[in-house]
Amino acid sequence: MYAPEISSMVARARQHSLGDLLHRTARRDPGRLAVVFGDLRVTYAEFDVAVNRAAHALAARGLTKGDRLALLSHNSWQYAVLVFATARLGVVLVPVNFMLNADEIAYILRHSGASGIVAEDALAPTAEKALAAADLQDGVRGWIGLSGAAPAEGWEDVDAWWQEGPAEAPDVLVADDDPLRLMYTSGTESRPKGVLLSSRSLISQYVSCIVDGGMSGDDVEVHALPMYHCAQLDCFFSVDVYLGATSIILPGPDPATLLATIERERVTKLFCPPTVWISLLRHPDFDTTDLSSLRKGYYGASPMPVEVLHELQRRLPDVRLWNFYGQTEMSPLATILRPGEQLPRAGSAGRAAINVETMLVDDAGDPVPPGEIGEIVHRSPHAALGYYNDEDKTAEAFRNGWFHSGDLGVMDADGYLTVVDRKKDMIKTGGENVASREVEEAIYALDGVAEVAVFGISHPHWIEAVTAVVVPKPGSALTADDVHAHARERLAGFKRPKYVVIADSLPKNPSGKILKRDLRTRHADLAADA
Repeated sequence: MYAPEISSMVARARQHSLGDLLHRTARRDPGRLAVVFGDLRVTYAEFDVAVNRAAHALAARGLTKGDRLALLSHNSWQYAVLVFATARLGVVLVPVNFMLNADEIAYILRHSGASGIVAEDALAPTAEKALAAADLQDGVRGWIGLSGAAPAEGWEDVDAWWQEGPAEAPDVLVADDDPLRLMYTSGTESRPKGVLLSSRSLISQYVSCIVDGGMSGDDVEVHALPMYHCAQLDCFFSVDVYLGATSIILPGPDPATLLATIERERVTKLFCPPTVWISLLRHPDFDTTDLSSLRKGYYGASPMPVEVLHELQRRLPDVRLWNFYGQTEMSPLATILRPGEQLPRAGSAGRAAINVETMLVDDAGDPVPPGEIGEIVHRSPHAALGYYNDEDKTAEAFRNGWFHSGDLGVMDADGYLTVVDRKKDMIKTGGENVASREVEEAIYALDGVAEVAVFGISHPHWIEAVTAVVVPKPGSALTADDVHAHARERLAGFKRPKYVVIADSLPKNPSGKILKRDLRTRHADLAADA
């Protein structure tokens, strides 16, 4: 329509990418406190300059728009800088799960085609093994010195990147749907998939979080869950930057540290998966810590047990709660259960967020009526660009023009969604389907239960046998017989656990998701003598 130079000028004037959000906040509120990390307290103006300097440093090391840079670290100030520095350049950030071993990281490096890696000092030895296994000999080697250790040979200190160099933004045009993030799924499958996200995906999702999640620029939020995961990074931290809120960054969700931080920093807003909320409720400091500043609480990653939801409302009566449901491919938010809906619709994932359309379909892709189980599918600008270097999986996930979540749910006539199970977690026993979540909810109602995971194991007669691993509350004398007796009162015969194991803990990934795959493997021999 216009000459190329005019089109370029118009595109630059209309640019609204992830890298622009911080700069615009810094222009609005330069002196507002942006980030607290340990003793470091940084304003938005200082954050913006640090990001510009780091972006120039990455460019000086040969990274250009479209290149991929892996990031292997616990939460830190440097992590926050790199999230926006890469976006300013149009470099695709590849956050890596710090719990992975060297071979698993090597797979991500190879698959993503990473041009280098930035690693926390404690994780650098693992990163070096991964680089060797991936045969990645050249490229960026950034060192985040969280322990104060000097960089190892061949690595350079990331702190020099953000402390020195030009203070102005690099001159790079980043379009709405240029890829900026390559998120590898959490590893509950055998090989993670690389989910490509763009500014359009992310910023559309931020708007939904703000509008439906009650977020505002006067929030003070603590970020303790891993920022390599899109829930903490993109439902909360990046949204806070967009709004100009204050972010308190912690390396991890230690309950004592979390509680002390809420009191010290007068935190108003907190996101935790149910497992971490449970750990806070069970901690001996909970009732003696001043949590009066806390006003907004969010949960996600897995359903909140109804009994725990009631306990939270009882012990934190002034905290409004939101349930965020979604997945990486939705950047990640899809549906929200709002504060006034928590108890009347306990267990629900709520309704579609403002920028999302959600429905349930059968195996043929046809809509199912209210009250019937179907696969949860979405249409939304939140949705990913697809799976990196995997056309077949992208075609399967986006068939019929909807993103297919792989989750099963039931939707009522008012559009409220209840997630029944992952397709792979539906237990098929004796010709009947059993939703593991239904059994878990029943067991949570038993006094003395802190956590429970229900799954199926192979069985010669039942095909799959319903199995429960139960973690008792501290001081509880709960037994497997107690659980069996309770299940007989609450559940139909085919839904009752054939096997109950009492355990000290449940295996989880750093995002708080219970790893049922590990439990299936660990307890596969329970049916050996059946």
